[in-house]
Amino acid sequence: MSLSPVIEEQVELSAYNTLKVSARAHRYTEAASVDELRAALGWARREGLDTLVLGGGSNLVIAGDVSALVIRMTIRERSWCDVEGDEATLVLGAGENWHEAVLYAAAAGYRGIENLALIPGTAGAAPVQNIGAYGVELADTLVSLAALDTHTDEVVELKASDCRFGYRDSLFKQQSGRYIILMIRLRLCRSYPFSLSYGELANYFPDQPGAEALTPLAVAHGVEAIRRRKLPDPLQLPNAGSFFKNPVVDRDTWQRLRASHPQMVAYPAGESMKLAAGWLIDRCGWKGYRSSHVGVHNHQALVLVNHGGGSGRDVLELAERIRRDVRETFGVDLEVEPRIVSG
Repeated sequence: MSLSPVIEEQVELSAYNTLKVSARAHRYTEAASVDELRAALGWARREGLDTLVLGGGSNLVIAGDVSALVIRMTIRERSWCDVEGDEATLVLGAGENWHEAVLYAAAAGYRGIENLALIPGTAGAAPVQNIGAYGVELADTLVSLAALDTHTDEVVELKASDCRFGYRDSLFKQQSGRYIILMIRLRLCRSYPFSLSYGELANYFPDQPGAEALTPLAVAHGVEAIRRRKLPDPLQLPNAGSFFKNPVVDRDTWQRLRASHPQMVAYPAGESMKLAAGWLIDRCGWKGYRSSHVGVHNHQALVLVNHGGGSGRDVLELAERIRRDVRETFGVDLEVEPRIVSG
């Protein structure tokens, strides 16, 4: 017997996005299993509605009321499998809190995702953005995932190599809406070398390598401390995390920019160079800017914040002003990182 989804009407979405912008979902439901997800999708098809799938709402700008059926993924699972020697696979349901999962793995002594501590959102959303921090990306440990293919209504298994991971990019952004992630599997190890060479992390653990007593939980807590120093807690100051991608330019462009701006911050990215978007925005004078409702964080220019009462459109208008200023000053285009829902 098929399930009947529980559909709510006119649901306020400010609690379901970390920018805390006010918007209403004309129809809303939650999916705690693949059967509930299929039921919700079937209902939407019968009603002629599009769908919007939500995780933790941490990489999202909602710029108006949503006429689509909003489906919030709440599938919970946290387990270990394929334990062999120092290695094990961590299985996470799409609705699991990502930061809590990182601490869970680190407390068990497993290494691989400790650098990704305190990134807001859910496990199911992590592959979409290929979340990354301090020299580590989700793609480094992801083995496979299960997803519902909305074109066929079948659950498919996708290996990491199928996911087309790139810098803050994946198959799930390239084919937006086709796959809804149900579960992810991460291969972790008790003896992986820590990745501590990245800037602030290297300064936080100056004795590495060589401090053999260092644990993955200690590294995760170090990452937390660094992030809390420079990034606002969405529970205290609503934000969507890094609002712009770090632009990648060729070496010739980098040499030209550096000739004009000797202090410009950049990092090697294969044959190219990755510019620090926060540095560009800061040099344009935007760090700490505040209008009546929205602004730019005073410690990290990459983060746009909602001081209260700001709308998604307010945030996007500010973002466009910043992009235009950076383009005119440096000749570099900034790409918005969060997903934008226009209502």
